[in-house]
Amino acid sequence: MSTPTRVYIARLAGVAVFDPNGDQVGRVRDAVARLRATKRPPEVVGLVAEMPMRRRIFLSINRITSLDADAVVLGTGTLNLRRFEKRPNELLVLQELLDRRVQIDPAGQAGTVVDVAMESSRGEWTLSRVAVREHTGRLTRRGNLHQVEWDRVRGLSGIADTRGTANLLAVLEDMRPADLANALQDLPDARRNEVAAALDDERLADVLSELPEHDQVEILAALDRERAADVLEQMDPDDAADLLGELPPPEQDVLLDLMEPDEADPVRQLLKYTPGTAGSVMTSEPVILPPDATVAEALARVREPQLSPAVAAQVFVTRAPMTTPTGRYLGMVHFQRLLREPPADLVGGIVVNDIDPLRPTTPLPEITRRMATYDLVAMPVIDRNNRLVGAVTVDDVLDHLLPRDWRDRDAMPAGPVAADETPEAVDG
Repeated sequence: MSTPTRVYIARLAGVAVFDPNGDQVGRVRDAVARLRATKRPPEVVGLVAEMPMRRRIFLSINRITSLDADAVVLGTGTLNLRRFEKRPNELLVLQELLDRRVQIDPAGQAGTVVDVAMESSRGEWTLSRVAVREHTGRLTRRGNLHQVEWDRVRGLSGIADTRGTANLLAVLEDMRPADLANALQDLPDARRNEVAAALDDERLADVLSELPEHDQVEILAALDRERAADVLEQMDPDDAADLLGELPPPEQDVLLDLMEPDEADPVRQLLKYTPGTAGSVMTSEPVILPPDATVAEALARVREPQLSPAVAAQVFVTRAPMTTPTGRYLGMVHFQRLLREPPADLVGGIVVNDIDPLRPTTPLPEITRRMATYDLVAMPVIDRNNRLVGAVTVDDVLDHLLPRDWRDRDAMPAGPVAADETPEAVDG
């Protein structure tokens, strides 16, 4: 596989990184360039790659044997897993330059950076050209796209006063919510809040659920209250309750009052439960069906794309009403059992009810023990009147058993350092 002499860096975002054996080891998230005291363009010293467990590490440009928009191939299978930290004289190209407002010499035409190219010459990669979209001052059409030499663009160094988000969002749009949350943690606070505010309500709700609590609170506080309420409505009730639980009670009440009543009511109920109990971690919206529903109807419900795998793994069978708190709880049916039964059969005839449901007051250690004992991914939660009030899923349990700061990248322990790489080589 040959490497082109010029590569536009935004096209590398998300590209898979492979070791010499063809095994994928991560994905590209940015490029690192070293600023120089002279007017020479910055030297590209490596890439930032995201590994499993959201760890971002540095890949020296000298360790890369092939690099293009389809794949990045390393010349070594040995990696230094030390977390990447940018040095003062370094630049993260996508994070810091994309959407920057600049001017093109000699006319001083204003524009916005949409991509940056790095070019190989004499064994060195440098930032050679900049793709700039011209500001036309018109609302009817997009400005012309110019590809100009690095030294013809003013405003690339120093701190930009104003930057948009469109191009950075385009780079981030295909990321999973957890990966996008991870990328936001790498941005300065103001930039992070700017990008988060530009996401649509549903996307932002998904991303907030993957962020540490302190980042959730800061992003929510940066939104106006009407927008914050709209985003909370898009979150699962248990996630919204967890986030609101981090706010002072008066602020909770304001946001709950701004939410639609049918969205706010289940969140209010969850906030009433004692932390560390089944009531505080359960979802109040599991899949619920009456006993006369058919297997085909049950399978159609668990196929709904908005359901998480843990919630879609089983249906709970109750008497009417079908929203929590329901009528009398009858039992549950795992989706694997549904796959083995004739489509016209009724779910009431195949329910499993020989495992005692949880109570809202059941503590987390007991929930964990019982789910592990019976190899369950979800358990029903019923009240004293035998009504289903929610379900605890395995992801709910993990979220609360892991350390409180497990989503925070800065809290993750460092990985082992490979013997054949020095810290200097890894850090660039």
